[in-house]
Amino acid sequence: MAEITAALVKELRDKTGAGMMDCKRALGDTDGDVEAAVDWLRKKGLAAAAKKAGRVAAEGLIGVATANQAGAVVEVNSETDFVARNELFQDFVRRVAQLAVAAERDVEALKGASFAGNGKTVEGELTDLIGRIGENMVLRRVARLAVGQGYVASYVHNAVSPGLGKIGVLVALESAAGEDVLAPLGRQLAMHVAAANPQYLDQASVPAAALDRERAVLREQAGATGKSSDIVEKMVEGRLRKFYEEAVLLDQVYVIDGENRVGKVVEAVAKSAGMPIRIAAFVRFSLGEGIDKPTTDLAAEVAAQLGH
Repeated sequence: MAEITAALVKELRDKTGAGMMDCKRALGDTDGDVEAAVDWLRKKGLAAAAKKAGRVAAEGLIGVATANQAGAVVEVNSETDFVARNELFQDFVRRVAQLAVAAERDVEALKGASFAGNGKTVEGELTDLIGRIGENMVLRRVARLAVGQGYVASYVHNAVSPGLGKIGVLVALESAAGEDVLAPLGRQLAMHVAAANPQYLDQASVPAAALDRERAVLREQAGATGKSSDIVEKMVEGRLRKFYEEAVLLDQVYVIDGENRVGKVVEAVAKSAGMPIRIAAFVRFSLGEGIDKPTTDLAAEVAAQLGH
């Protein structure tokens, strides 16, 4: 048995771009023969996937699933919007979202979960899919909400298929009220979250550092008016209320009626139902948010291809 040295692993990684553990396994199975290991990786689809891994994947789909007072939302990215219309890709995203509902997992644990009893992990299935479709794809993130008593509502905006789209939202409601009360309220709240994009659930959820930063900016703006310090502080607190109305879910104007605050809407439904209802949590995924997308200069690309 040949010794699998770090230098051998590096050489194979340089040739294929495959992961370190995959390279070690390939070299082990081929007795340290680098060229045979390259073929081993290609046969497994790992080299092909790795070559595509450097390409930016900022398109794709958000997948949402709910079951048994729990819900999950996942983001799986691809390089082009064309792949989002591929049935194989859609089926993968849908099944991963359903897996995510079953148990609390971070994205790495979800990648290692068994995929539908076919002997592969989620990551292994994705690697095969990359090889079949020919684009880089990434399981980027996952979030799960659950309640002991209540309802987890979902909403998908720009849906291309049930549970799949560009924006996915979950809203967890804690209450002893029935599903006939909680389901329509939860769906409308989820639609509101999709449209208004709140950053925090309530004022208590706003981190102290974020609040201090906002106060500092507002104080400087108010101070520039030349008003006295006590007037400046009143101006700051007034503008801070505006910040809460924009960033905090319970303080936002409900987009469904355009008049009432979200907190008051929930209170009204709770009063009508005769029992408390509390928004326990919400999550909103928008496709590609936070991904640095390279800007392309089409003229420069064409000139480069022409050798200019």
